[in-house]
Amino acid sequence: MSADMKQMQSGTKYDRLIAAAKAVRPTPTIVVHPCDETSLRGAVDSASAGIIRPILVGPEGKIRDTASTHGLNISGCEIVDAAHSDESAAKGVELIHAAKGEMLMKGSLHTDELMRAVTAKTGGLRTDRRISHVFVMDVPAYAETIFVTDAAINIFPDLDAKRDIIQNAIDLYNQAGFGRSPRVAILSAVETVTSKIPSTIEAAALCKMADRGQITGGLLDGPLAFDNAIDAEAARIKGIKSEVAGRAQILVVPDLESGNMLAKNLAYFAKADGAGIVLGARVPVVLTSRADSARSRMASCAVAALYAHARRQRSPTVAA
Repeated sequence: MSADMKQMQSGTKYDRLIAAAKAVRPTPTIVVHPCDETSLRGAVDSASAGIIRPILVGPEGKIRDTASTHGLNISGCEIVDAAHSDESAAKGVELIHAAKGEMLMKGSLHTDELMRAVTAKTGGLRTDRRISHVFVMDVPAYAETIFVTDAAINIFPDLDAKRDIIQNAIDLYNQAGFGRSPRVAILSAVETVTSKIPSTIEAAALCKMADRGQITGGLLDGPLAFDNAIDAEAARIKGIKSEVAGRAQILVVPDLESGNMLAKNLAYFAKADGAGIVLGARVPVVLTSRADSARSRMASCAVAALYAHARRQRSPTVAA
């Protein structure tokens, strides 16, 4: 095994993210309903690392019992009591409106419970941007940190939604310290435009939208099949000449089903870690799964914290 491959397999991509997040002040974070070991440990570990300053929202007795049972030190954490998961989500959103936190973190409640409060038309955290999800994936066999979007929120996004999905991902890439002007591959089954596959037509339209300034900050190409998006030799064999093909940094999927399958394939076949973050709301939202590793959870917090820090620097008067 080459030295480069060993370095990629050592997890240095996430390590750099976590180190960068430790270098800025801890981000005030509303942790919603952390009532099991996994979710509470994720918050406590990230706080111990100096990445977040958590406010725990949920049934106080249950949170303290969980901490006691699993030996977790929450003595430095503020707790806001809430009777159940729905109330925890609602109170979490209220605390964001009250400028008590700059990001939200999902605890042991269901994703749809949290997102229902976030996306509520009255009292939620909507902006004029479509809310979307990004997996920030550390794939051992790939030199780049790779974004996969959207694999968790938008089921069948239309063209306008895809514009926002792409812009959200580009903004995260540019502002959270990954680099500048990411290479964005809009995926389909083939790399040619055909009326038989609607996602190829939308990919072409999105590229033209970027040409006309409707999407900014990144370099787009599509449609691209997965192989020629991430493998330079596959792109060369197909005769694709593009600054994006073969070296994509953001992968935009046609729909949630394909994105979810792609992300899980990378996780289970390629042994990738995946940090999850929701964008487009007033603050970034950390979405974690019970199956996430401890490092993935901390990386999710790190990405959100770096993004929140960048937004704070740009608009210091705004909590987000």
